Amino acid sequence: MALPNGPVATSSKAEAVLFELIDVYDRAYEAAAAELSLSSAQACVLGRLDERRGMGALAEELGCDASNITQIVARLEGLGLVAREPNPRDRRARLVARTPRGDEVNHRFAEAFTFARTAIGRLSPDEQDQLTALLRKALG
Repeated sequence: MALPNGPVATSSKAEAVLFELIDVYDRAYEAAAAELSLSSAQACVLGRLDERRGMGALAEELGCDASNITQIVARLEGLGLVAREPNPRDRRARLVARTPRGDEVNHRFAEAFTFARTAIGRLSPDEQDQLTALLRKALG
């Protein structure tokens, strides 16, 4: 069961729909990851490795503790989806990169996670432009 991402009581219809959207998005993301025997956190990290990344940079980008990233990367490495290598600029640091198998699984995840494409596909091109503008405005 997915936990709600927002407060039980909302202050407006827009806020309620936004929380509903986030909840449905999260559940769809978790389901797509589960299809590939991944946690949503593992799928998220795997998706952010289009290029070699430092563990600290991943932690900062995802807003989580470095020890969490270390555990997630260790699990992905155990599955053969990522590899850690020394950072050529700082031998104390490690870079993380997807393996060819990780590229394949990431591609399969992208195909399995259809929620956003399906939702946006229900809108006309003009509605998509309007939604994009409104979301950018809401994000500040």
